[in-house]
Amino acid sequence: MNSSMRIAALIAVAISLAASHARRTTHDARDRTYANPIDIDYRYNFEQKNQGGGISYRSGADPVIVVHHGAYYLFETIGDGYWRSTDLGTWEHITPSRWPLTDIVAPAALSVRDTIYLLPSTTSPLPILMLTDPASGRVDFYNRLLPWLPMARFRETEQLARPDSVQPGPWDPAFFHDPDTDRWFMYWNSSNAYPLHAIELDKTRQLAYMGTPKWLFGLQPELHGWERFGRDHRDSGVKPFIEGAWMTKHGGRYYLQYGAPGTEYNVYANGVYVGTDPLGPFTYAPYNPVAYKPGGFVQGAGHGNTFQDVFGNWWNTGTPWIGVNWNFERRIGLHPAGFDADGQMYTDTRFGDFPHWLPTKQWQRSDELFTGWMLLSYRKAVTASSARDSFPASGIVDENPRTFWVASQNHPGESLTIDLGAAYELRAIQVNYADYKSGLYGTDSNVVTRFRIRSSLDGRQWATVGDLSQETRDRPNAYLELPPHSARYVRYEHIHVGAANLAISDIRVFGTGSQKRSPSTPSGLSARRQVDERNAVITWKPVRGVVGYNIRWGIAPSKLYQTYQWFADQGTALELRALTVGQAFWAAIESFDENGVSTLSPPVPIR
Repeated sequence: MNSSMRIAALIAVAISLAASHARRTTHDARDRTYANPIDIDYRYNFEQKNQGGGISYRSGADPVIVVHHGAYYLFETIGDGYWRSTDLGTWEHITPSRWPLTDIVAPAALSVRDTIYLLPSTTSPLPILMLTDPASGRVDFYNRLLPWLPMARFRETEQLARPDSVQPGPWDPAFFHDPDTDRWFMYWNSSNAYPLHAIELDKTRQLAYMGTPKWLFGLQPELHGWERFGRDHRDSGVKPFIEGAWMTKHGGRYYLQYGAPGTEYNVYANGVYVGTDPLGPFTYAPYNPVAYKPGGFVQGAGHGNTFQDVFGNWWNTGTPWIGVNWNFERRIGLHPAGFDADGQMYTDTRFGDFPHWLPTKQWQRSDELFTGWMLLSYRKAVTASSARDSFPASGIVDENPRTFWVASQNHPGESLTIDLGAAYELRAIQVNYADYKSGLYGTDSNVVTRFRIRSSLDGRQWATVGDLSQETRDRPNAYLELPPHSARYVRYEHIHVGAANLAISDIRVFGTGSQKRSPSTPSGLSARRQVDERNAVITWKPVRGVVGYNIRWGIAPSKLYQTYQWFADQGTALELRALTVGQAFWAAIESFDENGVSTLSPPVPIR
């Protein structure tokens, strides 16, 4: 054996031993961590096949995760069925025994006792479906046809309607069962004219409507900055949409959540109104929005649901935005959530697209789930085996899913090599594919993702550290936890994708630096509200060499639940346009790099 072969063999043995140790110290869990967007086989969408010569893209949106008999079931828009998981990290797609021919959009799904109840969004009567053995894929009718929604009027759907009418529907429905009273309700709407609606359901008549819909509340973007439409809330020409209702009961109070201002931008978020009765009245929560992620790689957190895992921990799902091929090209995000001692609802999106631990017990604080594995690949040097004009390899390290590399040919052996600039301990990698003229409008057995990940200390001797060469499902946002090992170079080696072209938006490498120090805390933090109280300009002094900053903000120094992730090359000034008129807010800041996170600065009032 020559010296080169001996070095490669030693590297392979070390990696194998590290992997074995990692498995032993995590109770033989197959996957210990996850990263957003969640790693499922997002399906190719058929809805735009006949538009403009055909628009091909994968998407997932409007998620609902329910817990049923100790397992998790995920329902979403255009999924050709649903997914099952036992750990929230590994998901198996289930093809159901019966399913609407045009699939399902933004469904209501709820598990009560031995049954999951399922209702797609609709503008005309549909049946409610039920699943009593969801692992098997069997889907039955709970009822064969709901009646027409009371007060529905087709002719008023495009105008601000009167309180004695509602849109045909229900669109974006959500079921709610009150365990303390055994009463059932439904909340719904997706409109920039109508408000959210609610109605009680009669369980003795297969969840038929009781009475007439109750008008609840709409958006007030003139008071609530985060409810304004457009990228960074800057499009004043479009009236924002309220949609994606979800009800959670906690501590005797009813938290009615809603998505706004629109799914197709980075600021898609969830807000909440709180009441003491499931039909209201409801009061706007001063700490809104409750789920907000406008910065970073995964942008957008609106329209999902809130649920408790099998250990009692709270989670919030949402719909991040891609928007390359179509405005509604999206993915699914999952973030830890909860209620503080004062009953304030929150969703933790801090480092929300970095690796997080999967739940194995009840946690005390949501930030316990952050692994501390840092982003190592941002703006690092990349070389490619080939590239088409205007789609360079540099697009895979810019943390932007709307830029991407395209290989000259979709052939096995195409590769991308990232030079991290120094040796780091590698812990995980995420390969995010893009759809560039993919030519697919459905997912079949040929749509699978296969590749290998190799690493090296010196760029000459390589070891395989991730292997999906035998994968049997599509993984457009493939996340792999790696055996802990030291490397400077990371290489993606292509084997197969089902699309016509090989396109990758980002390869994200995570791990820890060799330096045992965290970056410095930014100084000079200033937060000044503008004349328009919905906006504030936050500035700070730069910290040399960091990757980025987290601006954390909220309604009190001890309630900085919101995070805006900001990369260092974006500068040291952020215009935050998500504030509520008349409400006091505070802000603090931390920096992060490949070695860790700084201590948080002292909070300052935004005034």
